[in-house]
Amino acid sequence: MVTIHTDRAYEAELQDLRDKLLAMGGKVEAAIALSVRSILERTPELAERVKDDDREVNRLEVEIDSACRRLLALRQPAASDLRFITTALKIVTDLERMGDLAVNVAERALDLASAPALAPQHRLARLAELSEAQLKKALDAFVSRDAAKAEEVMKGDDLLDALYLEIFNELLALMMEDSRVIRRATALMFVAKHLERFGDHAINLAEMVIFMVRGTDVRHPGSREPAA
Repeated sequence: MVTIHTDRAYEAELQDLRDKLLAMGGKVEAAIALSVRSILERTPELAERVKDDDREVNRLEVEIDSACRRLLALRQPAASDLRFITTALKIVTDLERMGDLAVNVAERALDLASAPALAPQHRLARLAELSEAQLKKALDAFVSRDAAKAEEVMKGDDLLDALYLEIFNELLALMMEDSRVIRRATALMFVAKHLERFGDHAINLAEMVIFMVRGTDVRHPGSREPAA
């Protein structure tokens, strides 16, 4: 009976860890959506909300880190659970950084709130949608232990990068045409870059899911090729 009780407690701890990671991921996804809305709708209140909500993201990071270390120290997890726990430790770092990127976007929104809008803002909305979708799919892959879905995330990064480049070039052209828009265009360039980096972190999550499921490290494949 003691063994059964212990096993159930252990499984409950693992499930609680999964739940916390999903909760943190959901808050980060909401934060990036809200931060872009604050730019498009020119509402500083939404931007301030993103900054306030980031405290909860940071709190969850600390809780998840603590839970992972406790499991590693006390439970002596089997190989598959060990990969899950070590993956969770890495995922939580990327999620926290994604939350920071949402805060960065919100801060740009505060700077732009009183200035006239520039043309490529509808493209920013699309870039944000793609970034959010990448995060959601990566988290779904993590929960379902679906390496194939994680691979879809990695393939989807090309579309996000192409859209970022379009926005960058459009803003650059606007600055060359009219020097009065340089400050606003530069701020939007930073926003676009933050969203593109958000997508890069989703790729990191997908790579870690593949490692968790298959035990294969797909990061930096070129670095593992033998030197010529």
